[in-house]
Amino acid sequence: MIQAQIAKIAYYLPKEVLGNQELARLYSGWTVESIERKLGVRTRHIAAKDETASDMAVKAAEKLFERGVSPGDIDFILLCTQEPDYFLPTSACLIQDRLGIPKSSGAFDFNLGCSGFVYGLALADGLIRSAAARRVLLVTAETYSKYIDPSDRSLRTIFGDGAAATLVEASDVPSIGPFVFGTDGSGADTLLVTEGGARPPAEAIQPRKRKRWPSSLYMDGPELVKFSLDVVPPMVERLLQESSWTRDDVDIYLMHQATTFMLDHLRQRLDLDGEKVPEALRDYGNTVSSTIPILMRDLRLSGRLRPGKRTLMIGFGVGLSWAGCAWTETWECRAAKAGDESAWTEAA
Repeated sequence: MIQAQIAKIAYYLPKEVLGNQELARLYSGWTVESIERKLGVRTRHIAAKDETASDMAVKAAEKLFERGVSPGDIDFILLCTQEPDYFLPTSACLIQDRLGIPKSSGAFDFNLGCSGFVYGLALADGLIRSAAARRVLLVTAETYSKYIDPSDRSLRTIFGDGAAATLVEASDVPSIGPFVFGTDGSGADTLLVTEGGARPPAEAIQPRKRKRWPSSLYMDGPELVKFSLDVVPPMVERLLQESSWTRDDVDIYLMHQATTFMLDHLRQRLDLDGEKVPEALRDYGNTVSSTIPILMRDLRLSGRLRPGKRTLMIGFGVGLSWAGCAWTETWECRAAKAGDESAWTEAA
């Protein structure tokens, strides 16, 4: 039976770096230490004014292609982004042309943020299991900074821009699934961009609380924390039940990297050891749909994510939406030193 496996992962981060020192100078009462302590973020990368999510997606894919993957190998492109170049055409079509991926490939965008990587993995898994594709390029790319006003300290301290390219390919070894999903559109007003869509302003969804900042992006942080604490523990229990795993069977929980504050509360609610819920926030910030693949890539390079490791992949946020997946690592990646790109080897 045809199965899917997560093969190579690469990510791209914009050149501009926004550090806590600069933010502390801008926002009275905030210190470098307080920002990092609460959010877990020290620096975040910010896309240039003329740099779009599709630009970053292309650069992430090009890094993937430098590691023994050819554009000609790709049968399908899935792009998760909430900042497409245009309303039409789909940015995935533009990426196909720029990367030189065969015209026989399929390509489409899907608009889903914090849970988007898990949703995309389910789509890729379905394409491979149905024999519609053998190699799927799953790309996540977000530029939330373009929605955030410079005066908005509540959002500017949290979010960073970035893109990740993940190769999902056919395999004889089962490793991905089961999946669980959830949706609650009544919470759309907790995290939304309030302008630019087709809905007339008079009919548009309005933030549930007064906007404090002039950003296009609105976020009700306390409500999102409450939502996450309500939906993530039952999702974990569903995944354990459907995968026939116990909590002791799970080596790592690959959580969406919202903030350290959020992850700490989820660790406590789930009664998990801190080592089982790793973080990849300090140098990136919350990169929305790219947080999980960035975390996975870093864990591979550090040697913490090795073949045979059992994980639960957990995404949650904008929508409101949530998605989880049981996944066993099968890909071999050796690193002599974490983050040392010159000293690691990856399976062919």
